Amino acid sequence: IKILADHGFNYIRLRIFVNPENEKGYSPDKGFCGLEYTKQMAARAKKSGMKLLLNFHYSDSWADPGKQNKPAAWSPHTFSQLLTDVYNHTYEVLDTLKSIGVTPDWAQIGNEISGGMLWPDGSTNNWPKLAQLLNKGYDAAKAVDSTIQVVIQINNGHDNSLFRWFFDNAESTGVRYDMIGASYYPYWDGHDYTETIDALGNNLNDMVARYGKPVMVVETGGLYNQVQNTYDMLVAVIRK
Repeated sequence: IKILADHGFNYIRLRIFVNPENEKGYSPDKGFCGLEYTKQMAARAKKSGMKLLLNFHYSDSWADPGKQNKPAAWSPHTFSQLLTDVYNHTYEVLDTLKSIGVTPDWAQIGNEISGGMLWPDGSTNNWPKLAQLLNKGYDAAKAVDSTIQVVIQINNGHDNSLFRWFFDNAESTGVRYDMIGASYYPYWDGHDYTETIDALGNNLNDMVARYGKPVMVVETGGLYNQVQNTYDMLVAVIRK
């Protein structure tokens, strides 16, 4: 963190799982990204002079476009209970961080939720329910501190039709948010960055014009063994 701060980084993005001890996958992740770990990392980031974006996965493990699994403790709950779960978890985490002087500057409600979150209840097959879940996260964040900016993020930042479809639905169902977040992973999307970088820039500009929200690429990356290409891609993303 000190190295990053010394080299001009001004924000840290942390993810938080509900109960990572329940994770059945990659064992080194067990216990990481829970509240205690997040408190430590948030304090280190703030101490270094950086601001903080906290990314709520609403799962015990990684949530992404291919998997949005409920936390084990929430899996038997009704939809009404899920709404309470989302509010209480979001509030507890943010309020705990605020109490130790490390209030996140941004809170991201869900991770890469182009297909929704907390499946099947919060799938994009049921926008009215997804909207309620997202608004519970928004309301909890604002209840802790009205200055926290709420981010909603989807993947494939170069795909304007996906972004218009998602955020048109969000607007029509009354989803409340402050910023649009995008992932941009050219290699894993099957393209070299030179094929899609202009589309990324055009999409980001369109989001600002269409919805009146600021935008941010909150995730990007390339292959560690293609150093020059990854470097060039990061420079291109920053310029866009």
